[in-house]
Amino acid sequence: MTTTGIHPDNQVPELKDYNVYTSDPALRGAVERGGAAWRDEELVRQGAEYGAEATLRAAEDANRHEPELHTHSRTGERIDQVRFHPAWHTMMAIARRNGIANLPFFDERPSAWVGYGASLYMHSQIESGSTCPTTMTKACIPVVRRNAALHAVLRDKLASNEHDPRDIPLEGKTSITVGMGMTEKQGGSDVRTNTTRAVPAGSGPWGSEFLLTGHKWFFSAPMCDGHLVLAKTEEHGSSCFFVPRWRPDGSRNAVHIQRLKDKVGNRSNSSSEVEFKEAWGVLVGEEGRGIPTIIEMATVTRLDCALASAGFMRQGFAQALHYARNRHAFGKALADQPVMTALLADMALESQAATLLAMGLASRFGSAAPLDTAWRRLLTPAAKFWNCKRAVAFTGEAMEVFGGNGYVEESPMGRLFREAPVNSIWEGSGNVMCLDVLRAVSRNPDDAHLVLDQLQEVATGEPRVLDALQSVRRMTQLPPQELEPQARRFTQRLVLAAQACLMLEHASAEESAAFLSSRFDPDWGPVTGISAGTSDPAALLRAAWR
Repeated sequence: MTTTGIHPDNQVPELKDYNVYTSDPALRGAVERGGAAWRDEELVRQGAEYGAEATLRAAEDANRHEPELHTHSRTGERIDQVRFHPAWHTMMAIARRNGIANLPFFDERPSAWVGYGASLYMHSQIESGSTCPTTMTKACIPVVRRNAALHAVLRDKLASNEHDPRDIPLEGKTSITVGMGMTEKQGGSDVRTNTTRAVPAGSGPWGSEFLLTGHKWFFSAPMCDGHLVLAKTEEHGSSCFFVPRWRPDGSRNAVHIQRLKDKVGNRSNSSSEVEFKEAWGVLVGEEGRGIPTIIEMATVTRLDCALASAGFMRQGFAQALHYARNRHAFGKALADQPVMTALLADMALESQAATLLAMGLASRFGSAAPLDTAWRRLLTPAAKFWNCKRAVAFTGEAMEVFGGNGYVEESPMGRLFREAPVNSIWEGSGNVMCLDVLRAVSRNPDDAHLVLDQLQEVATGEPRVLDALQSVRRMTQLPPQELEPQARRFTQRLVLAAQACLMLEHASAEESAAFLSSRFDPDWGPVTGISAGTSDPAALLRAAWR
C-alpha cells in the first residue's frame, strides 16, 4: 500500500480497489507452505474481487438493509419467510463461487483445507454475515454422509458452486444451504437439557422418519434449505435429524419462525427463534448419538471462527495502517509518530501470529497423521478461544486509530467492531473452549505430549518459549479440580507458545524476535504495544503490507 498524498482537508481516502490476497504476505506464505500453490491464481482473483469497490458496496448494503421476517402471506397462509436485500445474495453468491460452502469436502487434495481457509479468511474481512450459512453448509457435509440415502439426494446440491436463493422444495434446487439447530432457551451450551422431542413416523426413501415438537432459541439462517437439529427420542435420547424447509411431498414443513434476533452485529444474517409443530425430519447417524454426531459439525465451524477472527484482525490492521499513513498530525503522518508506529507494529505482529495459527491449523485438517490429529484435538478449541477473544480488543484498538472518524457509521470500523464478538460466542464461548482444551488433554494425554514435544523441538534455543511449554506440561499433571479453575490461563499459555513457535518457523528473524520480546514480557498487554527494545518497528509495517 502506498501513501496517496495529503488530502486538502486531511481526510483519508477509502481503502478500496486493492488486492486482499497479494497484499498479505503472511496469508500468501501460509498458502504456499500448506501445499495449496495450485490455488494461488484463483486466490489472486478472489483477492481482487474482495477488495473491489463494488464488493465493498454490496457488503455495506447487505448490512444496511437488514433481513425482514414475513410469517404469513397476505391471504393468511403460514409462509415463515425471511426476505433479503439483493446485496445479501450478491455476497452469498461470491462466497459460494469461491468454494467456502464445500471445497475441502469435494476436493480430495489435503491442501484443499488451506485453499478453503484462505478464501474464508478474506471473505470474513469484507462481509461476515454471509459466512454463517455458507460455512455451516460446508460443515454439515460429513454429517449428512452418515445417512447414505439422504446424501445421495443432496450430494450434487451441496457440491454446487452456484448460489440458488429460491425458497422451493429440495427437488427443484440447483444448490442448497444447510444450518443447524442445537441450543434451547433453558440450556444454551448445555444441550443435554434440551426438551425437543422426536416421535417415530415410519420409514421412507431417506431413512427413519420422525416428527419433531419443541423449539430452538438460536436457529441461525432459518432460510437454509434444511437444518441439522438435535431432538430426543423416547427410547434412545438425543439424536440428530435433518429437517428441511419443505417436506418431500412438496408441502411447507412445520418450522415456525417466532422472531428474528436483534443482534449487536452480524446484522446481514438472519438468526431466529423457531418452534417445531410436528416438523418432519429424517434421522442422521445413530439414534441416541445426536450430540457426538452434530459435534463433528461444530468442530469444523470452530476452525472457521479462528480463521474469520484472524481475518477481522487483518482487516482492522489494514484499515488502521492505511488511515495512519494518510492522516497527518503535528507535522507528519500518524504512522510516523513513534508511539503510533509502535502500536501499529504490535498490531502487525498480533495479526500475523493469528493468521499463522489459523492457517497452520487448517493445514492439519487434511491429514490423518498422529501429530496433525493431535493438533486438531488440542489446538482447535484453543485457537478458537484466542483468536476470537483477541479480535474483540484488536478491532477496538483499530477503531481508536481513526479517532472520532472511526466511531461513525460511514467508517468501516463500526461494522467490523460489532462483528468481532460473535465468533467468540458462536460455537461455544471462551470458557467452553478452554474446558474443551482440558477435556482433550484428559481424554488423549498422548496427543498433548505429542504437540508439546513438537513445539519444544521448534523452540530449541529460546528459553522463554521453553519455559512456557514446561509450565503447560506441568499443568497437565494437575488434578482436574485444580486445573479447571485455571483453564483460561492454561489455554493462553498453550496458544502463545504455539504462536511463538509458528513465528520462529515462518516469520522473519526481526518479526519473531519482536513477537517473543513482547509477548513474553510481563509488562506486555493491550495498552503497552510493542517492546521498546525492538530495533525498527517501521520495518515490521513495511513487511506486513505489500
